[in-house]
Amino acid sequence: MRSTDEVLDGVDLSGRTALVTGATSGLGAETARALAAAGATVVLAARDFDAAVDRARRIRDAHPEADLDVIHLDLTDLDSVRAAAGALAVRRSGLDLLINNAGLMYPPLTRTAQGLEIQFATNHLGHFLLTTELLPLLVDTATRTGIPARVVTLSSDAHRAYPIDLEDPQFVERPYDKFIAYAQSKAANVLMTVELQRLIADAPVGAYAVHPGICVTGLARFMSRDDFDRMRQLTVRNPGRLAKPKSLEQAAATSVWAATATELDRHRGAYLADCAIGRAGSHATDPDTASELWDLSTRLISAR
Repeated sequence: MRSTDEVLDGVDLSGRTALVTGATSGLGAETARALAAAGATVVLAARDFDAAVDRARRIRDAHPEADLDVIHLDLTDLDSVRAAAGALAVRRSGLDLLINNAGLMYPPLTRTAQGLEIQFATNHLGHFLLTTELLPLLVDTATRTGIPARVVTLSSDAHRAYPIDLEDPQFVERPYDKFIAYAQSKAANVLMTVELQRLIADAPVGAYAVHPGICVTGLARFMSRDDFDRMRQLTVRNPGRLAKPKSLEQAAATSVWAATATELDRHRGAYLADCAIGRAGSHATDPDTASELWDLSTRLISAR
């Protein structure tokens, strides 16, 4: 399995700007580091601003020439997302790469201040709003530079376990199940990519969904022993997957490959895994479902 530095070996990202959400730790931190090491200007976006400043310092310690910026972004607060997108448009002359990396997995039932189930809000709706707000900047930058921009959204093969329930995505009528909630949010990541690519088919922007693979990060902080047992049941078709997790550098490799590999210009809208083109579950690639989710998401952000 390739690492981030192996994927970016010989790649020069000088003059390009990337925004990485959830950049304080885990895959986001490694993605930000790798892109900065390859010469990109990287904006670290995170809910914990001080932690993002500290992560930027650590990256500079390892790569003194790194060009980094930090911005506050709370994906569970749609007003924060709008403010971050507006600030980025003012502070930056362009944006080439949007890496929708931040995520939340298996928390107890929690609702945001705007009444949204927190996994759906963090993993999908906040990134949906961020993407739609920044899309004009991405298109403008790509048009000006002549280099296609990219939107990379981290999904997970966990999306295969359960489809999204468009009638009750917030678990208002049905009992809350954190595994179902996580799976549907990851299916939403793929569906958003499918519909986004359809809508921007004529624009110089490529959208990609990424399965990073199993990796030990803070994402599992809410998991109990029973949760791990249930995860094993859900991955029974892939025995040993949980026993052989990827390193951080290997898990983030597909994200940076999605952001930079020129051969992907011919495969816009693809689902990627292990630095290769994969295939998502049929319920996550159905064009009608993708369109319906886009409409639902638009209504949800408009109402809040």
